Amino acid sequence: MRFSRRTLFAGTAGAVALSRVSTASAAAAGLEDRVDWASYLGGLDPVWASVPTTFYQGPFLGNGGLGAAVYRVGKRLVFRIGDTRVRDHQGTGGTNFGNARLPIGHFLFDTAGDVTDVDLRLSLWNAELTGTVTTSVGVLEIRAFVHATRDVLLVSASVRSGAERVKWTFVPDKARSPRLDFKPAPSGLKTNPDPKVSGTVCTQDLVAGGQTVTRWQIRSGTLLATVAHTFPEKNADSVASATLTTASALTDDQLRAEHRKWWNSFYPKSFVSVADTRMESFYWIQLYKLACATRRDRPVLGTCGPWLEPTPWPGTWWNLNVQLEYWILNATGHWELDSLTASLDRSRDALVANVPSQYRSDSAGIARTTQEDLKGGVAQPGADGDPECGNLLWALHNAFLTYRHQMDDAVLRDLVFPLLRRAVNYHLHFLTKDSKGVYHLPKTFSPEYGSTKDCNYDLALLHWGCKTLIWANSRLALADPLLAKWRDVMDNLVKPPQDSTQGFWIGADQKMAKSHRHYSHLLWFYPLYTLDPAVPANRDALQKSMKQWLSFTGALQGYTFTGSGSMYALLGDGDKARGQLVTLLDKYVQPNTMYKESGPVIETPLSGAQTMHDMLVQSWGGVVRVFPAVPAAWASVSVHDVRVEGAFLVSAVRKAGKTQFVRVKSVAGEPLRLHPGNLAGPFEVVRFDGSAVPFQTNSDGTLTITLARNDDVVVRTRGTSPELVIAPAGANTKRFWGMP
Repeated sequence: MRFSRRTLFAGTAGAVALSRVSTASAAAAGLEDRVDWASYLGGLDPVWASVPTTFYQGPFLGNGGLGAAVYRVGKRLVFRIGDTRVRDHQGTGGTNFGNARLPIGHFLFDTAGDVTDVDLRLSLWNAELTGTVTTSVGVLEIRAFVHATRDVLLVSASVRSGAERVKWTFVPDKARSPRLDFKPAPSGLKTNPDPKVSGTVCTQDLVAGGQTVTRWQIRSGTLLATVAHTFPEKNADSVASATLTTASALTDDQLRAEHRKWWNSFYPKSFVSVADTRMESFYWIQLYKLACATRRDRPVLGTCGPWLEPTPWPGTWWNLNVQLEYWILNATGHWELDSLTASLDRSRDALVANVPSQYRSDSAGIARTTQEDLKGGVAQPGADGDPECGNLLWALHNAFLTYRHQMDDAVLRDLVFPLLRRAVNYHLHFLTKDSKGVYHLPKTFSPEYGSTKDCNYDLALLHWGCKTLIWANSRLALADPLLAKWRDVMDNLVKPPQDSTQGFWIGADQKMAKSHRHYSHLLWFYPLYTLDPAVPANRDALQKSMKQWLSFTGALQGYTFTGSGSMYALLGDGDKARGQLVTLLDKYVQPNTMYKESGPVIETPLSGAQTMHDMLVQSWGGVVRVFPAVPAAWASVSVHDVRVEGAFLVSAVRKAGKTQFVRVKSVAGEPLRLHPGNLAGPFEVVRFDGSAVPFQTNSDGTLTITLARNDDVVVRTRGTSPELVIAPAGANTKRFWGMP
């Protein structure tokens, strides 16, 4: 596997350092952090008082590459192994078949008796599973984790009582696409050889070249296991052997200490707490899940993460899934998890090669589905079938959001701008002007509805792309020769197809007339924020569009409710936003917070955490909005060092439904317009030494505050001295996740 030498974002080490600086500087400056992280997260841990019997019930572990899921199969507990880097390379049938993610196998915890009960706890703080397993003949204690920085699964087991004993057996899976359990094989797809187990090594050779090797050892009751995948070379065993040899040179305690150091440094980079334990626990499990599922130097997330279960989708989907998976890293500042932007960076050549050859000189695109190499042909607008063309634009919106939360202009100049220029160019080739001078797009595909001219999905993304290129051109002083073209398109692009009764259509010749889980026709509003709902006509259009969209119920799925929840937050309706999340948790989210539609689909719960961010802090359109859509049920809220666009760190506390103070630290010295929520005026802005900071009060209720880089200020009601303390919003008194 080859990786780019570019380093456009801070990696793990940088993230750990920032975490420590953030907490220390806040305390030194006068903002007291009273979060006892071990105790706080411990109150939110998922627990199991019943035996999990499916992936959707059980504990899960991971380090962004190697993953393990724990549940009972038959009468024994298993640790099912997955790895984001293990896939086929035949090509035949594309992502779903010849290039599909491949299963590996599981370690059978081969107890003497049948498993009858468990008492397990997944520590979020330590990313470690601990507890007891009861069988028909005894009780065993187990401790398990996938090492944070080494590709090693460690499971310690010991007998507590009875006639039990510790024994491990590896049961390999065949290296075949999971899609074959749902659809017939395409012509020409070859069958990979059966896996071979020899001693403590399992080898899975592939007909297209390359191999996967699982290697393990047992020492004093502890299982140490690793997986390696190589292509086209068949040297995975040497890689696995080296990984295991290096890890086995350390004791269990030394490995655990390394592992805990990473995770204990991970969480304190930001803090979100609401007086709703079920929702709060769900939120932190999503952050744990994302760190288990990906890292910057690992493949872009697939629909399953590293836990490959039976699924018709053994790859990466680019028409919603990828985008939703990564949103929460911006507010939390976890760039060490940003494998999306890193993948776009290291796969530039593939993005160019994806478009038809006649457009490669200035264009780029991405298919609906790919593997980690991002290879996959993009259809041409106006072509037969369903020409899906806008996915790279949407992926680049994610990259732009990451830039906006950091404000590192090297990222804008070297990555976002050149790729966005190419993605916009691909659409520009197919625009036509009518007799009135209005630009139109030919037929393109609106995920997952159908094809139509002037498709709102592509129009919204093209409009956003041109607007962003114009802004970036100015910021970077580039004098790009296409500037006039972008302005012309911005000024003359056809308006979003819609009507006065049902709101936005799918496109010019396709009304929104059937159940549709996707909000592809509403990207204008969310997540692009291109149309400001403060404008009455826009607000009316969004409300009508949502009413029409949600009125058809047959095809709605989990992310329908995260997307609509965020749109209600955009409208300032926190109660309805929370209602959508409650529906999500009640009807769609599984006991361990996973989600399924024929197979595991990881994006929906992750986007639920982003909906919570959207309720608590928003930063679109050049305005930072604090507590813009907090429901009445969340009378108490605390946020600390939450990142927003412009690279500001926001802290705020809400008690009894009232904002107590807002603190803002400027990381990059960008202009700040702040809406302080329902903080009572008149306002004053002060530094922590008590000195006043000049500001301007605007007619829309916002404050304009000029801050230099690293300025740190508090906005409060004039004449008050609020307690500047960050603490959990409420006591965590009940377990909700796992099988309590």
